Amino acid sequence: MSSESIKVLMVCLGNICRSPTAEVVFRNEVANRKLEHLFDIDSAGTGTWHIGEQPDSRARAAAAKRKGQLHLLK
Repeated sequence: MSSESIKVLMVCLGNICRSPTAEVVFRNEVANRKLEHLFDIDSAGTGTWHIGEQPDSRARAAAAKRKGQLHLLK
């Protein structure tokens, strides 16, 4: 494998629920396998309504129940 990281981008409409949740779930799975050095993981939205906003409070609450770090995303 080359020294370049594997780029993974989770995409949804607004980037406040689905894609940031998928990003955190994938980050956790990668970390559990100690493979963080292999990946560059991010999330994005196709719309411009929520640029710069944190994920939705309901998504953050659901992630917190499962030890997700969704609150750290912007």
